[in-house]
Amino acid sequence: MQVADVLQLLDQWAPLTYSEDFDNTGLLVGDPKSQLRGILVSLDTLEGVVDEAIKEDCNLIVSFHPIIFSGLKSLVPKDYVNKAVLKAIKKDIAIIAIHTALDNVPHGVSATMAKVLGLKDTRVLMPKQDLMYKLITYAPNQDAEAIRQALFMAGAGALGHYQECSFNLNGTGTFKPIDGAKPALGQIGIQHSEPETQIQVSFIRHQKNEIITALKKAHPYEEVAYDIIALNQACPEIGMGLIGTLSDALSFESLLKKVKSGFQSGCIKYSQNNLKTINSIAVLGGSGSFAIDQAKALGVQVYITSDLKYHDYFKGDDNFAVMDIGHYESEQFTKDLIVEYLSKKITNFAPSLPKVKVLKSNVKTNPISYY
Repeated sequence: MQVADVLQLLDQWAPLTYSEDFDNTGLLVGDPKSQLRGILVSLDTLEGVVDEAIKEDCNLIVSFHPIIFSGLKSLVPKDYVNKAVLKAIKKDIAIIAIHTALDNVPHGVSATMAKVLGLKDTRVLMPKQDLMYKLITYAPNQDAEAIRQALFMAGAGALGHYQECSFNLNGTGTFKPIDGAKPALGQIGIQHSEPETQIQVSFIRHQKNEIITALKKAHPYEEVAYDIIALNQACPEIGMGLIGTLSDALSFESLLKKVKSGFQSGCIKYSQNNLKTINSIAVLGGSGSFAIDQAKALGVQVYITSDLKYHDYFKGDDNFAVMDIGHYESEQFTKDLIVEYLSKKITNFAPSLPKVKVLKSNVKTNPISYY
């Protein structure tokens, strides 16, 4: 098994195309063709984590945060970034980061926060724009159903809690095969008219290549006509944060105790409020001040995130509270999430080959201490 195989598995789970534009995800250090001995999963790739990888004979670190975030102008051991990268290079250890790709999937970072709080009926807080596309294609009537099924199998036509969604129109297609063509229907040099079905299905950006491949494989025509159109709408399944409800309402004080215990927070900061009972909560792992207005507009009672600034707390009111539980604290369970996923996938990847070990880093990378 190679480093590239792990990158592919992660991309199936949290597609890198979901990463925010400012982010730096994917393979940051190392050769994608390197044969794997072991994988160490961490929240951050610090020098101590690289040392742990060396000790455990792991030649790949899968990190949530990217150790290289902006451009490096030199590689000298002058700071924590360069020290970690240099040691990884010297010891031939690859580094993969997934960061906001995992933030933007509903089973990712915020899902672990929701699980700790026991939230149910969750939905995405900030659906992501510019991910939805529409495929329009044309097929002989007798082949339309087989083509639809092939597109559905490739992931097209899924909208929220509905699958196999399509729109279909009947019409007539015309074409004239010329010398060199191998037409499934019609004859060389003669214009042919064929009763056809126009098929329309939506899909998410990362599915594009697989869907086009499925279309061409299922279609009887030598040259397949299709259009792909970007849709100006948010993708309800992809985006930052989650909204959910508690199974049993809590007082604000009881919620504080639940949060402090569940996330082992050294300090919780929150805005003044007059909330009596809490039913609805929004969560977003990491720095989440950008979603305060969205949470408030959706009628959420409490928004739990981290890295809030002084003036962010003024956005709270009697019926809406913002809560900062700490950056590390909000993302700490991400390591368990990645380890669980990779362990299952790698076991099934090549059962006949020696299993590649997947370990969770024991290095606590939280740079903040509490007194």
